[in-house]
Parts: sequence; structure tokens; C-alpha cells
Amino acid sequence: MPIRVVQLGSPRAADEGLRLGTVRRPPRGVRKQDYARRDYFDVWMPELAPSAALVKSALSDAPTPARWARFARRYRQEMRAPAAQRLLLLLGALSASTNLSVGCYCADQSRCHRSVLRELLKEAGAEMVTGTER
Repeated sequence: MPIRVVQLGSPRAADEGLRLGTVRRPPRGVRKQDYARRDYFDVWMPELAPSAALVKSALSDAPTPARWARFARRYRQEMRAPAAQRLLLLLGALSASTNLSVGCYCADQSRCHRSVLRELLKEAGAEMVTGTER
């Protein structure tokens, strides 16, 4: 029962399971009770999002391969914190018995922390959905 990586706000797949929002901030202009109904997330997990300082730094730079590599390296470093490691291991263990999805708002997954999060989850033993993600 693998973990799927999704764009928050996109329509849910039938077998997607619990959707986790791995973003620093909840969606603007959406009432808390509407997050799940509007396909954002069921559970908000900002602990798996890049820090506000890292996001600010990444958004202030023009996107280049070197800057993306620096962002990915710094995000991986943040995810080495004990609390983040415990969450990654928990999700990895849960992927053996339940469907889950993790996501962010970014349209381009290749330049979004969720592409790095996918690798971190694999390293934590998670079973991941393969192929093109939404």
C-alpha cells in the first residue's frame, strides 16, 4: 500500500488514502473545515516541509540547477532532525499497511520539496507509488 506524491488541491485518486499536507502554511482563503473537502489535505504536517527561511531563500533565487541542488541539500539537512526522522520512519512503516499520500502546492514536482521528500521516504523504507504523479 504505497505512498503517493501529489499536488495539493488536485483531485484525489480513488485509492489515495489519507492525504498529508507537507507544507509550511495551510491554503489561503480556505476554511479549516474545508481543507479535505477541497482536496488539499486531511492532516497538516508542516514538520515535513522546508523551514520558512529555506523557502524564502529558495524563492528569492532564480531557478538554476546549482540553486536547486543547494535547496535539496539544505532540505535534506533539515530532515535529519530527530522529530523529522521519526515522522519519516513512521510513514515508511505505515506504507506497509495503509494508503497514504503526501503533497505540496507547487505545480512543478521536479522543483518542489516533495521530489526530495519522495527520496527521503524511500530511504526510510516506504513503499512508493511509481510512475507519473499528479
